Amino acid sequence: MGEGSERNFDSRSSAACLRRVPDLKMASNEGASLGFKIYILLVLTLNATGYILLIRYTRSQAGALYSSTTTVVLTEVSKLLISLLLLVKEHRSVLGMLNDVWNGVFMNPRDTFKMCVPSIIYAIQNNLAFVALSNLDAATYQVSYQMKVITTAMFMVLMLNKSLSKFQWLAILLLFMGVALVQVESATGTKAGEAHYNYPVGLLCIVISCLCSGFAGVYFEKVLKGTSTSLWIRNVQMYMFGIVSGLVAVFSTDSEVILEKGFLHGYNYLVWLVVAMASIGGLYTSVVVKYTDNIIKGFSTAVSIVLAAVGSFLIFQKTFGLLFVMGTGMVICAVYLYSLPKPPPPKPLTQPRETV
Repeated sequence: MGEGSERNFDSRSSAACLRRVPDLKMASNEGASLGFKIYILLVLTLNATGYILLIRYTRSQAGALYSSTTTVVLTEVSKLLISLLLLVKEHRSVLGMLNDVWNGVFMNPRDTFKMCVPSIIYAIQNNLAFVALSNLDAATYQVSYQMKVITTAMFMVLMLNKSLSKFQWLAILLLFMGVALVQVESATGTKAGEAHYNYPVGLLCIVISCLCSGFAGVYFEKVLKGTSTSLWIRNVQMYMFGIVSGLVAVFSTDSEVILEKGFLHGYNYLVWLVVAMASIGGLYTSVVVKYTDNIIKGFSTAVSIVLAAVGSFLIFQKTFGLLFVMGTGMVICAVYLYSLPKPPPPKPLTQPRETV
């Protein structure tokens, strides 16, 4: 895919998202149509796959390497601007957006600071993703990252007192076994062209990232459902703290390089596309959480895993052994099982007697 077509894909996704804001309200109230679900599924799947492959590609190129911490900051800035733009569309005026942000963010500091925790954790998670993809191939990363299902389930039980069905517990066990098989092949099957990989570092980053994802996601759900504050205001609060957290990471790890070479050193159109796709992915994840269900998310993840493996083969000439194929199949099955709705509670065995 050439430069022009990649940019067009991104601009079309952003424009389509903005155009569909009124449709989202209708989908929320009346049930999402099949066409809307397919649209969300396609954008979410293609964006997630492209994002991972692009990071892997840009982190493996020769020449001046960009600072990954700066892309995290620029992504948070982009998501903040998009959220503000959506608020303008919702209120049909800039003044209405400013009034909503002023009252919802600055005049309610105690409520706003609730989003400080997930913002910091997401900043850590996003930076760890770049480290992991510098030490793992894209397919191994995508399969292993599904451990977030396990950590999310754990925090849902601990923080939200939710119970899991037998199928979900089976899915968690199957997922763990599948990821283990993939890691065994990754750790023992290093080829000459992959000598620069550090699988222990990559795996450690994924484990920490999955813990961050699970906790932050459940915390965000708890805050979102525990108050009447709108989703977009919550996003504005979170992205503001995300920018601050990202800047702390920039100047604590890359300050010398940035002062010497500049904030945007090593950037090209592909790195900017990484920023754009991360921004779109964050926005559409919020849309999926609010307007669709776990089955769509699970199917999207399964397709994304397959596409990441195909992309790794086509772009990086990565070959996969039997353990990887078996492990990937188990992970896809586990994601599907976990996304199935809970069965209804059993009916009572005895029926009440009819009165004459």
